[in-house]
Amino acid sequence: MVVIRTLVLGLLSQAVCDIPKVICSISDPLPFLHKQYQSGDLIVMDFLSHIYIVYMMINFQKRPSKELFEDIIYFSPSWTYRASLELFSTKGQFIPNYDCDRQNRPIAVIGGPTSEVCLHMATILSLYKMPQLIYGSAPESNTKNQVVSYQQLFPDMDHQYKGICQLLLHFRWMWIGVLSMENENGEKFLQSVVPMFAQRGICSAFVETFPIIVYSNSIAELVETGLEMYKVAMTSTVNVVVIYGEIQEMIILRLCSNLNSDDAPLQKKSKVWIMTPEMDFSSLPFLRDSDLGFLHGALSFAVHTEKVLGFQEFVQRRKPMLEKEDSFIKIFWANAFECSFPTSGMEEEDGVACTGEEKLETLPTSVFEMDMTGHSYSVYNAVYVVAHALHDFHSSIMKYKAGDPEDKLELLNQQLWKLNHFMKSISFNNTAGQTIFFNQKGELEAGFDNINWITFPNLSFRKVRVGRVNPMDSQEVMFTIDEDAIIWPRRFNQVQPLSLCNNKCHSGYTRRKIEGKPFCCYNCLRCPPGKISNREDMDDCFQCPEDQYANGNQVSCLPKVIAFLMYEEPLGTVLVSFAFFFSMLTAAVLWIFLKHQDTPIVKANNQNLTYVLLIALLLSFLCTLLFLGKPSKVTCVLCQIAFGIIFSVAISCLLAKTIIVVLAFMATKPGSQMTKWVGKRLAIFIVLGCSFIQGIICATWLTTSPPFPDADMNSVAEEIVLVCNEGSVFMFYYVLGYMGFLAIISFTLAFLARKLPDAFNEAKFITFSMLVFCSVWLSFVPTYLSTKGKYMVAVEIFSMIASSAGLLICIFFPKCYIIVLRPDLNKKEQLKRGKNRII
Repeated sequence: MVVIRTLVLGLLSQAVCDIPKVICSISDPLPFLHKQYQSGDLIVMDFLSHIYIVYMMINFQKRPSKELFEDIIYFSPSWTYRASLELFSTKGQFIPNYDCDRQNRPIAVIGGPTSEVCLHMATILSLYKMPQLIYGSAPESNTKNQVVSYQQLFPDMDHQYKGICQLLLHFRWMWIGVLSMENENGEKFLQSVVPMFAQRGICSAFVETFPIIVYSNSIAELVETGLEMYKVAMTSTVNVVVIYGEIQEMIILRLCSNLNSDDAPLQKKSKVWIMTPEMDFSSLPFLRDSDLGFLHGALSFAVHTEKVLGFQEFVQRRKPMLEKEDSFIKIFWANAFECSFPTSGMEEEDGVACTGEEKLETLPTSVFEMDMTGHSYSVYNAVYVVAHALHDFHSSIMKYKAGDPEDKLELLNQQLWKLNHFMKSISFNNTAGQTIFFNQKGELEAGFDNINWITFPNLSFRKVRVGRVNPMDSQEVMFTIDEDAIIWPRRFNQVQPLSLCNNKCHSGYTRRKIEGKPFCCYNCLRCPPGKISNREDMDDCFQCPEDQYANGNQVSCLPKVIAFLMYEEPLGTVLVSFAFFFSMLTAAVLWIFLKHQDTPIVKANNQNLTYVLLIALLLSFLCTLLFLGKPSKVTCVLCQIAFGIIFSVAISCLLAKTIIVVLAFMATKPGSQMTKWVGKRLAIFIVLGCSFIQGIICATWLTTSPPFPDADMNSVAEEIVLVCNEGSVFMFYYVLGYMGFLAIISFTLAFLARKLPDAFNEAKFITFSMLVFCSVWLSFVPTYLSTKGKYMVAVEIFSMIASSAGLLICIFFPKCYIIVLRPDLNKKEQLKRGKNRII
């Protein structure tokens, strides 16, 4: 409808120009209450957004005041459209597209700071290709086919979003609240920052929107909605709230912070507010005396500014009596100094008249700031952008066109749309020394300042620059901040606030999400054994490298110690001592038997088998020494093979002894054919045959998968245990199984022969020895499997020594007792006496 109306009015204006004598009756619309005009050859127009909240009771019993009516209709979008169309009318009249003023034509329009005003303004001005500059955030339109063009005195919004994210990460604020406007710009903000925060581990306890200020709504409804939003923020456990808004959101925030709800009084609990650059401070008359404490310690982003010299002196020279064309200044002056002008039409409530000589610098900053704000700095730069672009445009015309300067000025007015091109490519240094230019998207190429708000009891505040966000490229920003310069809200006692859903998980713990809560709310669980976490709030613990282990707190990996069973350590020394002791004991027994080899008791026990058995036992004690020390390929092969064969020889000797005793007893019976089997050859055959089978097993073991030195990384957490790997566990247990088979046969035969006559009664000692032997090795298997590290070797050595010692003690100690201590019994006559059971 706006486009159609514009076209119709355009046709009407052409008709008026063609037939100037036709007189039309046109009723003028209501005039603008507040505007400023300054004549000149070239006019730069400025659309300003002002907020008034009407709190006067409206009823239908008496006529409302004219000011109330005009203020209500003044802030509708249609008036923004009308103001835009008035630019294309003759001064003092409202006939769009009919402009007969050669000297009062606008060349550019500056608008802001609210996005809605910029959007409504751009809707009309873009149709005429009017050069536009806005100093607020870019307006988001839900009309896809609407084409608007403007230059934006505002940096890329993505840099602002990344700067907010960097600020939160810098102070480790991972549990925050978000407040936003309820319009297209607010939706874009939430769609941009919430996923960005989530990717960085920042989650939101709540996302609320400010109530929309609609001037047909009652103030009570606005306050009620605002209080509900404010209660959510203040009663939350978060200490940091990110706010995206504009001037009106700052007003709502200030209003709510000074109100209490009767049913649920608000907690006076300070928050760290993080505000976007669009939120500038604005004061309303009825909020003049309201507390500013809610802003103390707040952090905000602002368009980067430089100090403009002479600005305060310029402001101090502004007087309402001198500004004849400025209708704003008198209204501002009356509200700021709480006075009235005689001709203002306002009733004097307190009888204070405005003199016009009041000092602006005496006002608290909550009423008027003497320093140039971010928005003012943007307007300042916008005027210079137009001036430089116009200069470049004019220079191009003067360069290629000759003629009268007035004709060139007329040509300039006719081709003002070309000014857009020069504005896009502008680049200059302003009087403050800052380089001003636009990027390809028409946005000011600049960064943001981090501002810390400090409030005082006299309703003043000070904004201190504490950081900077500089764009490095289109993707990244450089964030810097001075932590020591920041003043925090009073309840934190100047200690940096924390904003976490729960305390951090320390090193050695891992995070586990709590069901039904945001992802940054979690429990802390201890890392599993063997794993560590060396940073706070780690999602997973990780395993140390194989050559390292987790320390006691599970926060770091320590190098493992190389370990093996050494001679020097206490356990190794004890085992070596036992091995040498029993070796010497075995050697002593062998010496005794050799010395008394002609005695009956030695002859009666098959001397050759006895000597072989004693030598096998001696070697079994000594071969345990191969298991000690650092494993090598040779020692690993020798110790296992020697163990298997030597023990097989020892058991074979006992088996041969038992068989010969049984056969000898059977051969004594009349007519027995067993006599030919009793002899040395049978003993040799049994020993060699049984040992040969074990030798074949060992040879197969060596051929298929021989033992080898290995490093056991996993058995003991703190050690790398050097061991002899059996190679084939099956063959190792096969060797043990064969020895067990021989031991069981020997035990069975000895048990059956235990009641033979006294002279031949060695079988019962073999029975006891086999019982000890089998008990040791049966208990060895589970013990060996349940033991780790170098103690596995100790278990094997102990089993070898214990089983060999059992054979030595059970078989030979009774004989040595007779030979050494009772030589009177070592006679042939004593052996034949049935009543004296010598052995």
